[in-house]
Amino acid sequence: MSRLLLNCDMGESFGSWTMGLDAQVMPFVDCANIACGFHAGDPGIMRKTVALAVASNVGIGAHPAYQDLAGFGRRSMACSAEEIRDLLHYQIGALDGICRTQGTRVAYVKPHGALYNDMMADPLKLRAVLEAVSSYGRDLPLMLMATADNSAAQALGDEYGVTLWFEAFADRGYDAAGHLLSRRLPGAVHHDPALIVDQALRLARGEPLIAVDGSELRLHAHTLCVHGDNESSVAAVQQIREALDSLVNS
Repeated sequence: MSRLLLNCDMGESFGSWTMGLDAQVMPFVDCANIACGFHAGDPGIMRKTVALAVASNVGIGAHPAYQDLAGFGRRSMACSAEEIRDLLHYQIGALDGICRTQGTRVAYVKPHGALYNDMMADPLKLRAVLEAVSSYGRDLPLMLMATADNSAAQALGDEYGVTLWFEAFADRGYDAAGHLLSRRLPGAVHHDPALIVDQALRLARGEPLIAVDGSELRLHAHTLCVHGDNESSVAAVQQIREALDSLVNS
């Protein structure tokens, strides 16, 4: 069975403001999506988070966003394709420079927040992101959302020669098309650790999830997003890690 990589958003503190329990969750994940200063993070936070990832042998991904520090990158912005390419190159390059000082490199790219959602909803924005990643380095995979049908996104990835890592979520509810439910809707976020671990295992086995309308939903994913912003979420990540390792080794 192929290993389902666990990824987690990290380095999202800023100055004296702390976000997340990065040091606690880092040992249990495979990939750290590190904020690059536009929605969160700053040079010192980036350096410290890279050091944590290196110490735990965790892959480092650039986590670029719209330039929206006040809104935590969750507000859509009317950026042109050229502006999207520029903001990605700026952020990937900043993190990659910090990585190089610690003997490592950025290994993949996962856009954050509104930029992530916008590129999944708008093929022109996805094309701009792919152009940016491809021109920075075709060896960098792009992480994006797995849906019921990944074919259109895969065709664009193939066009630009960029490897795509499709991502699923253990703690979120889905609609029948494989889109995440709005956080304003009931059942959008799972809080029961047993339910979260069960959904992670279903995804790892390639088994269907149950969408909000009761239909079966199959997601073909390479990576699973987990969260480590409080003690209970860190415990859930540890349980998922142990469950997935047991599954692969069985």
